[in-house]
Amino acid sequence: MAAILPKTLLPQVPVWDLFCRVIDNYGDAGVCWRIARMLAAEHQLPVRLWIDRPQTLQALLPGFDAAAEVQRIEGVTVCDWSRLAPQPQAAVVVIEAFGCGLPEDYVAAMAAMPQPPQWIVLEYLSAEDWVDGHHGLASPHPRLPLQRWFFFPGFGANTGGLPREHDLLARRDAFDAAAFWQGLGFAPPVPDSVTASVFAYADAPLPALIDACIAAGEPSVLALPEGVMADAARKHVAADAAVTSLRRGALELRWLPFLPQRRYDELLWACDCNFVRGEDSFIRAQWAAKPLVWQPYRQQDNVHAGKLAAFASRYAAGMAADAAAAWSGLQRCWNEADAPALAAAWACWRGQGKALISHAEGWSASLTAGPELVAALVEFARGKVK
Repeated sequence: MAAILPKTLLPQVPVWDLFCRVIDNYGDAGVCWRIARMLAAEHQLPVRLWIDRPQTLQALLPGFDAAAEVQRIEGVTVCDWSRLAPQPQAAVVVIEAFGCGLPEDYVAAMAAMPQPPQWIVLEYLSAEDWVDGHHGLASPHPRLPLQRWFFFPGFGANTGGLPREHDLLARRDAFDAAAFWQGLGFAPPVPDSVTASVFAYADAPLPALIDACIAAGEPSVLALPEGVMADAARKHVAADAAVTSLRRGALELRWLPFLPQRRYDELLWACDCNFVRGEDSFIRAQWAAKPLVWQPYRQQDNVHAGKLAAFASRYAAGMAADAAAAWSGLQRCWNEADAPALAAAWACWRGQGKALISHAEGWSASLTAGPELVAALVEFARGKVK
């Protein structure tokens, strides 16, 4: 449970301040919470997470009190940025997540300090080649005697890598899928069925995927955590709001509650294919060592298309031609909302399922050779703090 703190009890010891402005709903909050928790739990650092919409964490974090201005939970002090004015006097490192911007008064106070905090801009994840050359670069503030350092997550050895808790892979490998499903009130999927979790933005062609699964005539399960995809599925099959499971031919639809972060990891482990979106679920799906279909957050000027293409190029490298065609075909149909072509793409994906699972396992294993983001962030910051 969270410990509610009065504003006067904000930590005064040297702290790491992490700022999060929620734009992509659960994604921004999810990544920032994960990083803050790992800084506290695995590196024993005092952390303040400043978040402008703390209620977003309530769904991800059991015991979180969205009404509290300040609370301490799992070693992290969470502050409601919309109601409290942050002051940098206690900060030794300041992390600006995803270029969210810092309050002007906070930045001015940083500049006035005899020893300003180390200012790090944590950027969004990208597989694009240019990331390696920009990771770790500095940029002076245009008006104040401050310097910002840019820290890029990524897939190359010269990036900050991906976040991974020290026990994540051990927990994954010891996971009992049958117990997971039973704990949610469902029977384990029948042998030889394909089980897919679906977490996507509202424009994803879920009705076409449902129809494709029904038309295939082969056992399949679509697991739908509470949200826009769950609502879209109910509408498409005219399911009552109280129904948690429904069969249409060989397809079973399963409606799940919104799962906290650790339970969502388990859902990814329990499935044969994971449709994910944004950044946090995208990263967790790769650590799940299961095939994924990624829908990036839509950006202006079609910037997200370049990120998708860059990841596809890295991920499919070395994949057998038939498996690569199946994976890229489903990825394209899902992201372009190509409903007419989705049935054929899904059938092709199923035909290459074993090869795709094998590739996903190898991909996940290869990522462990790269940096672990939070450890790399700590090392980077300590190298800059004088």
